[in-house]
Amino acid sequence: MIIGRKREQEILQNCLVSDKSEFIVLYGRRRVGKTYLVREFFKDKLTFYSTGVLGGNRETQIRIWNNELSGVGGLSYSYANNWLDAFWNLRMFIEEKLSDKNHYNKNNNEKTIIFLDELPWMATRNSDFIPALDYFWNRWASSRKDIVLIVCGSATSWMTDKIINNKGGLHNRMTQSILIKPFTLCECEDYYKHHLIPLTRYQMAEAYMVFGGIPYYMSLFESKYSLYQNIDNIYFASDAKLQNEFDNLFKSLYPNAEHYIDVIEALAQKGIGLSRSDILSALKISDGGGLTRILKDLEASGFIRKYKSYGQKKRDSLYQLVDFFSMFDVRFRDKREDYSGDFWLSFSSTVAYSVWSGICFEKVCLYHITEIRRKLSILGVMTAIYAWRGKHENNGVQIDLILDRNDNIVNVCEMKFSSGQYTIDKKNSNAIRNKQVAFADFIGAKKSVQTTMITTFGLKPNIYSAEITSQVTLDDFFNLI
Repeated sequence: MIIGRKREQEILQNCLVSDKSEFIVLYGRRRVGKTYLVREFFKDKLTFYSTGVLGGNRETQIRIWNNELSGVGGLSYSYANNWLDAFWNLRMFIEEKLSDKNHYNKNNNEKTIIFLDELPWMATRNSDFIPALDYFWNRWASSRKDIVLIVCGSATSWMTDKIINNKGGLHNRMTQSILIKPFTLCECEDYYKHHLIPLTRYQMAEAYMVFGGIPYYMSLFESKYSLYQNIDNIYFASDAKLQNEFDNLFKSLYPNAEHYIDVIEALAQKGIGLSRSDILSALKISDGGGLTRILKDLEASGFIRKYKSYGQKKRDSLYQLVDFFSMFDVRFRDKREDYSGDFWLSFSSTVAYSVWSGICFEKVCLYHITEIRRKLSILGVMTAIYAWRGKHENNGVQIDLILDRNDNIVNVCEMKFSSGQYTIDKKNSNAIRNKQVAFADFIGAKKSVQTTMITTFGLKPNIYSAEITSQVTLDDFFNLI
């Protein structure tokens, strides 16, 4: 059973029925379900599957390949000692299978599926894996019409640099690229229902603030426990499965993982994000190419986003932490030492929880811009996403989500997470109005400024709610149409 991934499945199906060999690059952060998608979609159609292992040297990676090839019937080949020989053995094996279609019950139109998983781990330094892959594809597979080669990796920036944007023999050889993203709330709902996890949509949003839309984390839920009990069991308990997840996650993706973790922890201290110079100052390091590489890698993997405040130039961009589990771990990891596995159950009823959930809900909205635009009926309108900081009557004003539309309208979004209908009182109304006035003054008369409220259960009607131009509720995040 594959939850969601409709577009991704369409791409894979089209590759199966195309009239040429296909080279598919599939990538995305760890735990997001890349391997599951491929193995579930193709099932017993996979002709050859091999995966890299974390920390293994070239000899270990090739030994795994040799064993996998022997396991599917390639027993007559000498064990390869290098990647050129390993790919040559694979070619010989496939040609032998294809030469006897009747024996293997293959149809003439059926393609041979090759799946190489965790490619960055397989392609160890100085192993010559990439040249061997280049030769295998360009010299043999691409000239056929019956091969589907799928390469997959969690180190997103490596996959982008070495495969998708390869400057050598693999340049422009890829036929499809598929970025596997975390689930949306709508897909999370399908997952929880399929696995009989009894959560309300409000609770699904709470779970999203902790784990994001990462299928592996969701798979750890047990239906007999409440949401808060599950969070305690999965993260805070002494034997919690995710207690070391944060460190393990980054160590599996990046060499010198401690530098990446330092950047993540610095960004976690400032919700709206930090500029490059702010990060350098926080880490007390000099400006250099190392930080550029780290920021690029983290952005490619979806841990952070790079964005501009309205009216600022590209060089003034901010970097914001948007990976929910990373934000959660940095904020609450010390609580595991102070509590005996029941922290979240107690914390969920505090004022501090309300503050934390309000901040996280803003990030949930960022992950569901398409759903927000759909509710506002502007999916067909080109829209840029910004934040903005300014002043009104000498007081600081901050707007975390601005939808700058090509039809000369700007939606200034107010995002509020609450357990019931949200009530706008006089104080709230003045604050909202001040933001709108300050921003309208900043942009001048070029565009009309409208206020959009994004809440969990909508606004409680009163004299102040009547001033709001448009509303989006949590339910709208769950609607596909």
